[in-house]
Amino acid sequence: MIGWIHNAYATCSVALSGLGIPVCSDPGAAISALAPCYLLPRLRRWLYSAFVQHILQHIYGLPLSLILRIKRATNQLATASDKVCLVLILVMLFHALPLFAQDARELQQEKTPSKKLKGEQPLIALMRSCKSALRPDLIGVHPRVYVTEKEIIELRQRAHTSHQELWRQAISHVRAMETTPPPAPAQNRRDQNEVGIAIAEAAFVYQIERDKKYLDAAKRFMDAAVSYDIWGYANNKPNVDLAAGHLLYGLGWGYDLLYNDLSEAERTRYRDKLIKQARLLAEYFKPTPGRTFAYSQNHTFIPMAGLGIAAYALYGETPEAAEWASLARAIFDRVLTTYSQDGYYYEGFEYWIFSTPWLIHYVDAHAHATGEDLYDRPGFREMYQYVAHSMLPSGNYVFDFGDVFEGSLTRAGKGEEYPRTHPGSRFHTNYNLLYRLAQRFQSREAQGVAEWLKSFNQVNAEDFWSLVWFDANLKPVPIAQQEAWHYFPDHDVVYWRSDWTTNATAFAFKCGPSEGHHTLAMLKEFPDWRLSSGHAHPDANSFIIFARGEYLTGDTGYAGVPLTEHHNTLLIGNKGQAKEGNGHDAFAEVSYERLDRIRIAEVKLDKDYVLVRGDAASAYEPELGVRKFVRQFTYRPSEGFTVSDEVEIAKPTVVTSVLHADSGLQKETNNSFSINVPDVKLLIDAVEPKETQSAIEVNTLTAPGPPGSVDKGERQERGQKLLLSTSRPVTSTRFVLRMKVENLSQGRQRQR
Repeated sequence: MIGWIHNAYATCSVALSGLGIPVCSDPGAAISALAPCYLLPRLRRWLYSAFVQHILQHIYGLPLSLILRIKRATNQLATASDKVCLVLILVMLFHALPLFAQDARELQQEKTPSKKLKGEQPLIALMRSCKSALRPDLIGVHPRVYVTEKEIIELRQRAHTSHQELWRQAISHVRAMETTPPPAPAQNRRDQNEVGIAIAEAAFVYQIERDKKYLDAAKRFMDAAVSYDIWGYANNKPNVDLAAGHLLYGLGWGYDLLYNDLSEAERTRYRDKLIKQARLLAEYFKPTPGRTFAYSQNHTFIPMAGLGIAAYALYGETPEAAEWASLARAIFDRVLTTYSQDGYYYEGFEYWIFSTPWLIHYVDAHAHATGEDLYDRPGFREMYQYVAHSMLPSGNYVFDFGDVFEGSLTRAGKGEEYPRTHPGSRFHTNYNLLYRLAQRFQSREAQGVAEWLKSFNQVNAEDFWSLVWFDANLKPVPIAQQEAWHYFPDHDVVYWRSDWTTNATAFAFKCGPSEGHHTLAMLKEFPDWRLSSGHAHPDANSFIIFARGEYLTGDTGYAGVPLTEHHNTLLIGNKGQAKEGNGHDAFAEVSYERLDRIRIAEVKLDKDYVLVRGDAASAYEPELGVRKFVRQFTYRPSEGFTVSDEVEIAKPTVVTSVLHADSGLQKETNNSFSINVPDVKLLIDAVEPKETQSAIEVNTLTAPGPPGSVDKGERQERGQKLLLSTSRPVTSTRFVLRMKVENLSQGRQRQR
């Protein structure tokens, strides 16, 4: 209890500091500072608005409507001291919120030793055996993490010759030249992440341009990073999560790049902060007996990437750096081994955008610092296929399986996330990562996909890396010459399109286990691997259809509590797949042997005919008694789509087929419906069963909440859904839907 109060007070202190109110470092002394002669005159000026709203909105992410109710409650109290007490209690209560949220369950799993692990934690042996020592020729040399001084000179020449256009684009929007770093404590969402990237960007641009304005800008952001007492969120995994990874990368590489341009006092200040933060992170990830890690989850490998980069920047300057490098290398040994075997990314395309740079950043830093190349993985070689086929023909959105944006809101250019996902209405995809993969594997196809995405005027978070990654001598295979369909056999996902033009018909079908079939064997081989699959959704046998420039039917985006009803698949007795509804991770405590039985049983892909047959019976909990759920999805350009479901259940149950639309869903006749968008109509005929109950409803879900409470978001409306249910409970049934795309613009032209 005492520790909880101290943590709550620390959070309160961060909020007070952000408002310019001095606080004590000792909670006991701070209590005496609540005396009316000192605190109450100040509280009266800002308590109701600044203090309460800053804590509850910016740190705890509560909706404004709830904040207003809390403020009204404080106004009803008689004395200012009563109000102070209420606010402090609220701070402590909301500090405890993560204890009841999905992330807290994952944190508890991290702390709970596995009964399967006996003896020494396996990472200890990897730390001893894996290569992580700095190359002898780099000892005492700066820069060294990604480039040496000699390589920088070569890059300067490249920036003004073969890569002139790419470099001009990179330096046209250097963050540190356009913004100021957020002041401490910088608790707004993603603030510190951006500081880390801004440091790396400005420092690198300075080394190429040698213009002091970039050096000064880089140091402003480096000083800001040093000023943050907590790296990350005060109320959720402080100093050991995503922001810590970003800042270790930025400050670590900034220190390395600018070493010879810094004063001794500056070097000492930056080095001391790096050592402090790296020490905290390494201690948190220390492999202890029985400890398990979510190796495939970005909350593991992003912090570890930052630790590894900082370790190579500080190698030889603090004795601990060698141990940090060996820890990062050991954990990445598992991260890379358990990574996707077919290139598909299970967390969804939004997380591919966010997470993949850190895989690349670590592997590149490790290769340059140690001479060991860790790239040659099947998932890395095939990654460009996932990026290419996930992209919609329009180039401004994706087939959004998993936690991806805000569904219909983002597609309409609305919602809170749109300015981040589409800055200036340009899709932020980080497509230049494919330049690096193309360079490493000499893949002309990957180069072609990157050039195709560039033609859509898409956006990268770190454009400056293109100077290093782009191989000007590698001739791309034009996207039009690449195959327009692909089957990812490990994750059992199929993509197909009629061609690579913006007017193409395209669709995707998914029926596989949450983290791929390879995971079952690897869980047995690596008992220290703990799954954390919350960004995957319970969506087996679901599909997405896009045609004539429009997203017609499909998914509903990132959800705090993912449910099967958010997808185009079946509900059994109004219940969905896995353990949906129990927080953010629908697959927690679900046997992977059972999940592995979810699979695509047959695939036929051709230009004029597609057949996909998925078996998803084991996706549902055993108590629902689903004995059979086989969905056959077929497409012929001349006939359209047919979705046929064979269902058998142990006990009489109502079965419901769900079909989504962003808007324009309407009933035509008893068994006919349509989705109407500008110039396009999707005609839907419910052929079987003959008698159904139908309903068109607003699709409502729990949006993601703040870090640590992701399943505590607001209820949000995203599009519509058509529910087609059996008229009575059944033990077997067959659903048949026929859908055809009608081009309304051509019809209007004929009428004229």
